[in-house]
Amino acid sequence: MKEKILLKLGGSVITDKSSGECKVNKSVLEKIAVELASRENVVPVIVHGAGSCGHPEAKEHHLDKGLDHTNKAGIFITHRAVCSLNDEVVNTLRASGVEAVGIHPLDACTAKNGRLISFDSSPVELLIQNFVIPVLHGDVVMDIGQGACIVSGDQLISCLAGKMAVDRIGLATDVAGVFDRDGNVIRHITRNNAGGLEIRGSGSTDVTGGMRGKIDELLLLAEEGVKSELFHISRVSDFLDGRDNGGTRVSP
Repeated sequence: MKEKILLKLGGSVITDKSSGECKVNKSVLEKIAVELASRENVVPVIVHGAGSCGHPEAKEHHLDKGLDHTNKAGIFITHRAVCSLNDEVVNTLRASGVEAVGIHPLDACTAKNGRLISFDSSPVELLIQNFVIPVLHGDVVMDIGQGACIVSGDQLISCLAGKMAVDRIGLATDVAGVFDRDGNVIRHITRNNAGGLEIRGSGSTDVTGGMRGKIDELLLLAEEGVKSELFHISRVSDFLDGRDNGGTRVSP
């Protein structure tokens, strides 16, 4: 029996967020692709962040604040940027033998005041039933409350996990997990101890909340009984094999 997993690739992992321009980290993508291609026991749904291919554009056109008569061009510009990254991810996976296809949230989702309210996951489920790997990404989507908004890859993970039965959820980032004040990885976060944690946002341009945004989304999943893990990208093989990845687990 194959495991169905949700794997989020952080934008800071697959791009250089400090560059200020769309710069893809191809070597990391290639390593991830090889790991996925070598495992026949998992069927992943991949979600990736935008990193430097989308966040600067969204920030410049203040799409995180909604849509008005001054920033309509930002929809096209931001969507084009994230789609270019999605193409890179899909093409790298396919080059390693992973049968992958990109799915764009702008085409499939609707939000209200920054939160997804509709997303038909049936195409995603049909793809994985046929062992084709869907690759989704953070994107600009239309919003019935504010015209448009930015939906993060983390919110997509939360939404998909609420609609699909998955065995495991993992978020691969550029850090080993969530750290305490002494610099140690916090191995377990629940709603009970989350309030006392000092979780900072991203130090790079990020319109979706950085680490705080990730934990908030994972806590929403935990309230529904869904466990997840956050770990360093170098430990993705441990996650795929179900081993301890040294990261942070978020659970009820």
